[in-house]
Amino acid sequence: MYVRDAKNRDEAWLLDHIEEMGLDEAAFRSRDYVIAVDEESNERVGFGRLRIHKGDPELCELTGIGVLEAWRGQGIGAHVIERLVETAAAKGFATVYTITDQPEYLERFRFERVDEDALPDRLSERLTEKRSTVNEDVVALRIDVDDFEVPSRDREAFKNAEVDTDTETEPEESPEDFGIDPDSATYKYDTGR
Repeated sequence: MYVRDAKNRDEAWLLDHIEEMGLDEAAFRSRDYVIAVDEESNERVGFGRLRIHKGDPELCELTGIGVLEAWRGQGIGAHVIERLVETAAAKGFATVYTITDQPEYLERFRFERVDEDALPDRLSERLTEKRSTVNEDVVALRIDVDDFEVPSRDREAFKNAEVDTDTETEPEESPEDFGIDPDSATYKYDTGR
């Protein structure tokens, strides 16, 4: 398992999964994303984005973080977030923000809640947007990049991550999926029996 920068060829896959998971796709640019990939199957299993808000001050936000259901609980999200925080640090940011409806998950990595009044204007606007489009319970969090830490159990789980075959089921296709009414359709080689 490893985490890499997204490539242009990942764009359709990202958009499909962002929509499927109901995640934020505002100002989508595939090059802002990182993707977790299973080394054995080369399957993309998770992703996340570092969104940089230009202005004064310049800010960065983690957004659009998702892991495919069959791969959850194995440290993949933790490593996606770690890569994004490292990228933010490399770009000169000391603080990373995020707006989420699942703050408990990020608090495991030492993210702290931010009072709305203490948010920079651009992130205050984003919080209002997300409350109207995602969920009224979203909150803002932040972390100093030097304080970020992946728990050791997530590190170990990531090393041995495997697909959970109990949750990964292909939907069964039916004639209706192809626009065919099975009760009235006739077929070229129908013998009438």
